[in-house]
Amino acid sequence: MINIQFHNTSSGRKETFEPADPNHVTVYVCGPTVYDYVHIGNGRPAVVFDVLIRLLERHYPRVTYVSNITDIDDKINAAAAKNNEPISVLAERFTVAYTEDMTTLGVRPPDIVPKATHHIEEIIAMIEQLIAQENAYASDGHVLFHVPSDPLYGNLSKRCLEDMLAGARVDVADYKKDAKDFVLWKPSSGQQPGWDSPWGRGRPGWHIECSAMIKKHLGETIDIHGGGSDLTFPHHENEAAQSRCANQTSDYVRYWLHNGMLTMGSEKMSKSVGNVLTIHGLAQQHSGEVLRYALLSGQYRSSLSWSDELLSQARSSLDSLYQCLRDNPGDAPLTSNDFANGTAAEDPQSVVEALADDLNTPQALAALHELANRLRRATDAQSIASARAQLLAGGWLLGLLHEDPERYFTASKNATKSSISNDEIDAKIEARKTARKDGDYQLADDIRDELAAAGIELEDSREGTRWRRL
Repeated sequence: MINIQFHNTSSGRKETFEPADPNHVTVYVCGPTVYDYVHIGNGRPAVVFDVLIRLLERHYPRVTYVSNITDIDDKINAAAAKNNEPISVLAERFTVAYTEDMTTLGVRPPDIVPKATHHIEEIIAMIEQLIAQENAYASDGHVLFHVPSDPLYGNLSKRCLEDMLAGARVDVADYKKDAKDFVLWKPSSGQQPGWDSPWGRGRPGWHIECSAMIKKHLGETIDIHGGGSDLTFPHHENEAAQSRCANQTSDYVRYWLHNGMLTMGSEKMSKSVGNVLTIHGLAQQHSGEVLRYALLSGQYRSSLSWSDELLSQARSSLDSLYQCLRDNPGDAPLTSNDFANGTAAEDPQSVVEALADDLNTPQALAALHELANRLRRATDAQSIASARAQLLAGGWLLGLLHEDPERYFTASKNATKSSISNDEIDAKIEARKTARKDGDYQLADDIRDELAAAGIELEDSREGTRWRRL
């Protein structure tokens, strides 16, 4: 068994991963709040933890991956009111949009995708238990978790109780026993979504939703909990407190993993700042694989500066890998998807070791390019087949190289804007072939120049003429 290590936010250091049950690893990652198209920063945890799951599945017999949908939230209420449409309709529309965006990024669906509104019964039951244990109390139609009742509160985010009000998103209200107490249940007006409860018609707070869904689908303790670093406090700190108390265990999450934020220049990408680039919008101009490569180009715990230059570098790097596969096709037109079950070829050690070292995706990508160099240097059929299989197996671990190389180079999203169709390109190539056969080299050169002006590059080889969109 390979030694996998992760940086555990809770301990603040890199630790060897040891699941509670070696035969069944449990993972939960916070999903989106569905009130609009998600920005590319929301794609980072989805891509990062997709790679994590791929790695774990290669080394453990069973992995259960849960990532939720928050479909009840004040932001959803406001967006639905602005559009004059039912809240459920808006939430479902952007749930579908999010799923499509994840498919674009090559993210495989989690095993379970629970929705908050489908777990009201479990949420109410957990709140009742917290009240019975005097970890929570009802006040003025609200139910609040009493932060001082949990002696471990603050351990995850490394904050002491006295410092938590400074800069924290907490509401100071007269119905709270302590200013740090946070809402588990809040009343709903007639225009807001709500459910009957022992404390009146209302709706859950954000933090309790994840606790209830994790307990139902994964149990009282889990191996890995992931999410963006901006969720460490207050969301994950609050979630951990209420789950520890409700489940009566200090071992709620064994390993907390948090990814860094995407930035635009010096600022975090944020709807409130107004510097958002949505996945939906970016996918109109770039292939999902280019976006995924760009997201993997930085170590997941560090911030990543998003720019046109980053996308250009990602595209160039992918071009290099696909060109290597195109130039060395082997006997079978395989893609990385053919290596999903791990039986077609053994995973390349260099890629696995990089990912096992706290998901070092930049090093894994470098290893992928070295495998491509090995394929370029291969001279006989057996060594070509072996090197190609290793490259594709490594590609699968990273969620890359799943396209047929010819399709990759001829797909319109992997190109600059061009109005010329594939059929027109093929027809001009055939006309150029005829011109060369007839000795009309000027016409042949004119056709090449015409295609070049349209963003089409030709490559003559012994097998014929190939083309790619630039």
